[in-house]
Amino acid sequence: MNAEWPSLTDEELARQSQAGSLSAFEELVRRYEARVFAFVRRGCRNEADAREITQDTFVRAFQAIGQYHVHHPFRVWLFAIARRKCIDRHRATREPCEGPLPELADDPDPAEVLARREARADLWQLARRHLPLAQFEALWLYYAEDMDVAETARVLRKTQTHVKVLLFRARRTLARELQKPRPVVEIASKAVTQTFPASVASPRGGRAATVNALARPNPAAPVSHAPLNL
Repeated sequence: MNAEWPSLTDEELARQSQAGSLSAFEELVRRYEARVFAFVRRGCRNEADAREITQDTFVRAFQAIGQYHVHHPFRVWLFAIARRKCIDRHRATREPCEGPLPELADDPDPAEVLARREARADLWQLARRHLPLAQFEALWLYYAEDMDVAETARVLRKTQTHVKVLLFRARRTLARELQKPRPVVEIASKAVTQTFPASVASPRGGRAATVNALARPNPAAPVSHAPLNL
């Protein structure tokens, strides 16, 4: 690996990849492999499928790198490919991509709930269990990947208004679930801060942390870093 690669931006690495540098693209894989895996895992039946979709995502990104416009964020382009691969897999296996959007009564902001209670189980696991796929994807991109509404809309191929609705309903669902009586689970006090959903820890610190579990978490299983068959 070129010693300079880690200091370059994603877009600079993509430009080098377009010029034919495989090692530059491998650095992009190193940066995003675990993050893409964590994103696609929610919509897969098992971890093996998620790893295969992750591999397919980077193979497709390598094949189409010449079509990427370096003036746009690379991560948005990459996550859009990952989501398309998820949709293709669901269609091939005839599995639904998302459930119906629930209509819920108004609930308190999760920040108010967490302020009254100690944080319990991993909130991302709670989100995986209770949110329709579209809501989970929007929540993940906005909080874990620190994308803004416009970028999230581009990845999901939805309007910004639709993304805002998805985020709103996802937060209401989590608030409702947090209000249900549950056994108290002890976690480190550092896992709790003052605010959610105003912000959740982002990879670059753009949004303040609330619960460590809602920061970009480690994937359920490590992703193999075996060379891609490009």
